[in-house]
Amino acid sequence: MVLMVGLLLGSPLVSAQQLLSDREQQQALDDLERKHFDSYTLALTWHPGFCATRRQPPRECRDPVLMAAADDGFVIHGLWPSRPDRLIDEGLDIDTWHREGCFVEHRRPRGGFCEMGPPIEFDTELENALNASMPGRASCLDRYEYAKHGACTGVNEEDFFEGAIALAEIVNASALGDFMLAHRGEEVSRNALITAFEDAFGDGTGSALSLQCGGPSDRFLTEIRIGIDAERVDDFPSASSLVDQPHGRCPRYIEIRSFR
Repeated sequence: MVLMVGLLLGSPLVSAQQLLSDREQQQALDDLERKHFDSYTLALTWHPGFCATRRQPPRECRDPVLMAAADDGFVIHGLWPSRPDRLIDEGLDIDTWHREGCFVEHRRPRGGFCEMGPPIEFDTELENALNASMPGRASCLDRYEYAKHGACTGVNEEDFFEGAIALAEIVNASALGDFMLAHRGEEVSRNALITAFEDAFGDGTGSALSLQCGGPSDRFLTEIRIGIDAERVDDFPSASSLVDQPHGRCPRYIEIRSFR
């Protein structure tokens, strides 16, 4: 799959068949392994569907370069650790964690995503890879995601985002990614999408997938969420690395939108 890196935050326009080498992918997965929380939720946006549901589209849904770069696979929304053990010990309930995340430990700044902290910067290679994988950086999504989901979990910024890139690339290179590209602009059944996921990850793994939809009658696929065991991330995408997710909210038939 060819991913285009947009002229975003000063990065050059380049293309790459694979943003991280196989060795870099495996190292990134190893670096995500943790014992002090149970799991991650990998949230991957189907960008054309997401943009079609926005009443006030953000920059990444208006900029032709960013849109073209995000039409060839899933892009990163976030990587969400479950409650850290120490916060469970302090009595933090699951609903508050889902709503506030790390903001339970530091007050949520007022304003939009760009007020969540200073710009997150990496070396050129990782910077370009993240720009290609997360068009929402144009709206400072990366600052918000790390402030809410990473800052209090013991996962540093580099491991957090490089791990998310590796996971997203593996999904896009799988049978599920092939299915999505083959059916862009088409309507598919929810069960066909779940079957494509099981073709990629193994029989019976559909319970680790949550489908999110929006738009008219919730028909547009906007996102998938995959549950991953925090102690088995290095085995992803094997079935043993997955954990169950809550049921999604998509109808029987789903439209896979395209910018084309």
